[in-house]
Amino acid sequence: QASVVESGGGLVEPGGSLTLSCVASGKTFGTYTMGWYRQAPGKERELVAHTESISPLTINDSVKGRFNISTDMAKKTLFLHMSSLKPEDSATYYCNYLTNWGTHILPWGPGTQVTVSS
Repeated sequence: QASVVESGGGLVEPGGSLTLSCVASGKTFGTYTMGWYRQAPGKERELVAHTESISPLTINDSVKGRFNISTDMAKKTLFLHMSSLKPEDSATYYCNYLTNWGTHILPWGPGTQVTVSS
């Protein structure tokens, strides 16, 4: 079965930037929609960025313009570039393959934790 492994989380100051990585295997990277999700304690897991899809998927207004995705085709790696970080961005971040209707395909892994604090 396909798998993904997230890394790159850590502590960052408010207003700072951080890039997360997701190494994928088991599928033809670049032919499937992929996305980054996050979940903070007491909150629902939410989609924060995704690669191209058949139709646009809903992204929370709080991260639009600050979170962007890029890919490295040779290394089968998905990146999440985060900027102008705020304390409310603190969460565990996960990557996954997406269906055409925006739901995850693989079981959730451990993710990588991001903490935005002074």
